[in-house]
Amino acid sequence: MKTKLGMFLLAGLLMATSGYAQKKNFSYKFYGQVRGDLFYNSRANSEIVDGLFHLYPKDVEPDADGNDLNATANGSFYLLYSRLGIDVAGPNVGKAKTTAKLEVDFRGSGSNFAMIRVRHAYVNLDWGKSAVLIGQTWHPLFGDVSPQMLNLSTGAPFQPFSRNPMLRYRYTNQGWSLTGAAIWQLQYLSTGPNGKSEEYIKNGCVPEFYFGVDYKKDNWMAGVGAEILSIAPRVKSTVGDNIYKVKERVTSVSFEAHARYTYDNWKISAKTLLGSNLAHLCMLGGYGVSSIDKRTGEQEYTPYRHSMTWLNVVYGKKWQPGLFVGYLKNLGAGKDIVGPTYGVGLDVDQVFTTNLQMSYVLPHWKVGLEYSPSLAWYGDRTLADGRIRDTHSITNHRVLGVLMYMF
Repeated sequence: MKTKLGMFLLAGLLMATSGYAQKKNFSYKFYGQVRGDLFYNSRANSEIVDGLFHLYPKDVEPDADGNDLNATANGSFYLLYSRLGIDVAGPNVGKAKTTAKLEVDFRGSGSNFAMIRVRHAYVNLDWGKSAVLIGQTWHPLFGDVSPQMLNLSTGAPFQPFSRNPMLRYRYTNQGWSLTGAAIWQLQYLSTGPNGKSEEYIKNGCVPEFYFGVDYKKDNWMAGVGAEILSIAPRVKSTVGDNIYKVKERVTSVSFEAHARYTYDNWKISAKTLLGSNLAHLCMLGGYGVSSIDKRTGEQEYTPYRHSMTWLNVVYGKKWQPGLFVGYLKNLGAGKDIVGPTYGVGLDVDQVFTTNLQMSYVLPHWKVGLEYSPSLAWYGDRTLADGRIRDTHSITNHRVLGVLMYMF
């Protein structure tokens, strides 16, 4: 038995040595973290991953006696966002430096939790001033300016949150950075007649596009960006007993501006967006039917618009107190809605969230506590263009404890 085990270990060592010899022009850096999240909510919320990814509190849902079914506390403890990753530097391709990243966690998808999920998977070619990235990484609207906080939502629904397959080009020179990207959907999806699905962007045959400009100098960074999304909600319609082929499309444009200041122990970040149909970025948004052809059932659509703004202030190195404030407003659609709507949180008029956090940071360790009161305003009356009136507010109190060991 010992002989067989020794032969097995020797074979494994020889294979590893052979593999290293074949890849002597590569360098590898492994990293990861073990992360535990313990949380409590005072009521039911719109959320992802069974409460780990909090968005906003749900509206009142009365039972037969008038009791609010959503006014029920909940909480749990998860380690699904523990992760493993590897950074690779390889041989040059011409004058381009080549690097790659592969990172996974155990988030799974849908109801299949505790399964491996790809977070980042890309290769990057860098010529110095120009660089091309091919693969999956953060959506450009998430960008290089994002909140530093304990909640896994990282500022959503005020901050875009998504990792997507993309082709990205970036040019940098004397502090300026120009970014252009063609983006597809895989794990974070648009909404439509069949719920959340990849089919809408696939049938649209056009990727999502992003264009941005950033400028960095000393302790400052600031920039602006624009995003265009064009999807096809349906390719056929049914009217009575007849089925018709239809050509439908909803196109939306969004804009954002961001800034960050870092000095000594201070980090101050902010971002504001005028978003249109950004439900695929863990935000509120969607679209509605604005006209219907009576014969074929072919529909035209109008996207909802939302304004989102956040501010994040963090101080310190070992002890890190932090503040996050986020606000969003439903601005309605550009046209009157005459049919169904598709999206996330279209019945919400406003959301306001504050995060108060305290973290204790050591080499390889981070322990933190976060308190987050969140308010959502729901309306008793909706105008024809989707704007909401006669609102009432709902509040959730969330307490989160986090322990991370990073390696």
